[in-house]
Amino acid sequence: MKKLIFLASIIVMLGLQTVKAQWVVTDPGNLASGILNSANEIVHTSSTVSNVIKNFNEVKKVYEQGKEYYDKLKAVNNLVKDARKVQQTVLLVGNVSEMYVKNFGKMMNDPNFSPQELAAIANGYSTLLNESTELLKELKQIVTANGLSLNDKERMDIIDRVYKEVKDYHNLVRYFTNKNISVSYIRAKEKNNTKRVLELYGVDSKYW
Repeated sequence: MKKLIFLASIIVMLGLQTVKAQWVVTDPGNLASGILNSANEIVHTSSTVSNVIKNFNEVKKVYEQGKEYYDKLKAVNNLVKDARKVQQTVLLVGNVSEMYVKNFGKMMNDPNFSPQELAAIANGYSTLLNESTELLKELKQIVTANGLSLNDKERMDIIDRVYKEVKDYHNLVRYFTNKNISVSYIRAKEKNNTKRVLELYGVDSKYW
């Protein structure tokens, strides 16, 4: 509930235009909170379930339950410039969750990774997602008692910094994914069996 309040407050404080019809259908504050809750739950699940397959099934279930928030927030266009930067920051975290679920699901069916390697990869995804969600929480500064005294420039400086750092983590997750897939491709090439990897990850992939 606290996450809902602070994220909704962020968007309201930044001058969200509530008069447009789309606001009635999609409340960005609620959607943003849903994404953050889902990301936190994925991180929590990753740290409490020891079996890799059971872990991923739980992570996937949490992601699918929260995907509705992610898709709806992507569709919200009636935000003023400042609030849009907050929206983009939250969506980056949602996208990190998506990369985790979609790509690790494929890796689970990739014979070129051992169970121990899969566990390490899952831990890597979870760690990067956790760092991203922790950065999102820093936005709370602009709605706390101290944050309310910030001027527009100070608030935007905080938002810009968090956005940049979250984007860096987003790019790191993409790099992490690409490097792991490239390892699989190299191993498959050594076995003269790259067809399965190409079919699994897509023949148009730029991982190699």
